[in-house]
Parts: sequence; structure tokens; C-alpha cells
Amino acid sequence: MTHPDEDRIQRFCQLFSALEEEVGRVIVGNREIVRKVLTAFFAGGHVLLESAPGLGKTLLMKSLSRAVSLGAKRIQFTPDLMPSDIVGTEVLSESRGERSFTFKPGPVFTHIVLADEVNRATPKTQSAILEAMEEHQVSVFGQTHRLTPPFFVMATQNPIEIEGTYPLPEAQLDRFLFKLIIHSPSSAELTEILNRTTTDTQEEVRPLLGSEEQAATAVEQLKGLVREVLLAPPLNHYIARLIAAATPGNAEALPEVNQYVRFGPSPRGAQAMTLGAKVNALLDKRVNVSYDDIVDVALPALRHRCLLNFQAEAEGVQADALVEALLQKVDRA
Repeated sequence: MTHPDEDRIQRFCQLFSALEEEVGRVIVGNREIVRKVLTAFFAGGHVLLESAPGLGKTLLMKSLSRAVSLGAKRIQFTPDLMPSDIVGTEVLSESRGERSFTFKPGPVFTHIVLADEVNRATPKTQSAILEAMEEHQVSVFGQTHRLTPPFFVMATQNPIEIEGTYPLPEAQLDRFLFKLIIHSPSSAELTEILNRTTTDTQEEVRPLLGSEEQAATAVEQLKGLVREVLLAPPLNHYIARLIAAATPGNAEALPEVNQYVRFGPSPRGAQAMTLGAKVNALLDKRVNVSYDDIVDVALPALRHRCLLNFQAEAEGVQADALVEALLQKVDRA
């Protein structure tokens, strides 16, 4: 196994910082959201963003795709959206008097996908993007079509109490590396938003990685660098204990987990914490993960993987509070 060298770590930190700065030129506030989205991007995962409409999710996707010089497409999920509207379909074409079926790619064939309001579509349509997220390929009429890496999905959903939404099933939630919650801007941030968006002066995001082909190669190399970061056995065991403590029925489960959690995190939750922590280590110019790196990503990695039962909903217990309890009560040693 190779280990990250100083030059590559320095390049990673410089690019990450430049992307944060560039996206931050058009996104007011939410610096931690931007940072976590970039963390998931370089960790090779996908992100689920939850917020009310109008809080800049589409702008964030467009800014990120332009900054990293990669193509992006937006899919607006609606109740009448069909799976073929996402992955594509076979169309009948005629050439030189002969008819044949040719594949017409859907909008999922790009580098960055914004699946907007994903919980407004029916479960059948929601599942259409599952294979693409997990396998980086889609199957249409028995034919498999590979997606060009890097492939990154930013899905947005409205809070489930908003009318006309279909809660995402457990299998689909588990495909997201992080779930991030965007809150409404403060009065100071709203003032800045008005200053930026209601005048004739608009900030433009600059591409930082050259051509799309160069950008794709650079991003894949940096994603490989993340996986070279070391995870010492004690920290590996700590992540495993966090997952065990969050799983109802497990011998190590916390009492409140057994009381309020219906399903706990799968091994993907451990993988999400590990990869997110490795990105954090690189950003601190280290080749090994620390406990603080893990704690920093535990909430976005686990909040959507701790599925609450009816008692928790009735008593107003939040998944975030349970994750915080895990971090407080599970020993690091």
C-alpha cells in the first residue's frame, strides 16, 4: 500500500481551499455545508441535502461543477417523472433504409447530478438512480451502460412534513455518504444575499481545473489519494464500536438506541465515517486519521442511517441527538 507524499498532500489542500473559496464567492454563509459537500465529493460519495425551497441548493451544485470544471445536469423530480427520464431509453432510428434501436442517454450521464426534490417522485422513479449511485452504471433493456468517472450525486429533499413528499426508502438513504441540513439564513446573511443578487454586479465562479478531461483525471487522482491515508487499528475499532452502539439489538447498543431506533447504520455508515475522516486528515496535512477527524463527520454520516421508530417520533426525539449521545458515551480507548 502506498502512502501520501508531501507534495500530493499539499496539492490536495491547495485545491480544496481554492474550491471552498471559489464556491464561497457566490454562496453566502453555509461554509460548513460547502466544506462537507467537497469532503463527500473527494471521498467518492454522494450527498443528500435537506432544506426548504429557495436556500441555494441549485446554485451550490452549479458553482461546484463550474469550479471543478466538470459537466453537470439538474433533474427535477416530480410525481410524473419516469425512470427512463433519468437513465435514458432505446429509440428507433433509421439509417440507409435499415431500422435499429440506439441508446439515447438520460441526464444521469454527466459528472455531477443535482437530483432536485428527490422525495417528490414515486419510489419506483427514486430507485432508478440507485444503480447509478452505487454501481456507476445503468441498465436499460438488458444493456449495461457505464458512467464516466467521477460521478457525484447531490440530491435535495424537502422536510418530510411538507405535503406531497415520498420518504426515501432505507436502501436509498444508505447510498448517501452524508446527509446535510441547510438552515435558513440569518438576517445578516440575508442582507448579503440581497446585496449580491439584486444589483447589476454578479459574482462569477471561475473553473480551476482546466478542461473537463483534465479535471476528471485530477479529481480521480485526488480521490485515490484519500484512500491512501492510514487508519490505525484503535480508530478502526472506535468506528466499529460507534456503529455497534447505534444498532438496536446489538450487545453494545446504547439504551436510548434500543428504545428509539428502528434500524441502525449498515457497514456503509462505517465506510462513510472512515472516508470522510481521511479527507479531514489530508486537510490537516496528516497521513493518518485522528479521533477528531471521525467525530467531525459522524453526524452527517450517521443521522440518516439511524431510522427512528414511532415512539421516537411521538416523543420528538431527533436522530441528531442520538448521534451526539453516541459520541459522548462510546469510549475512544
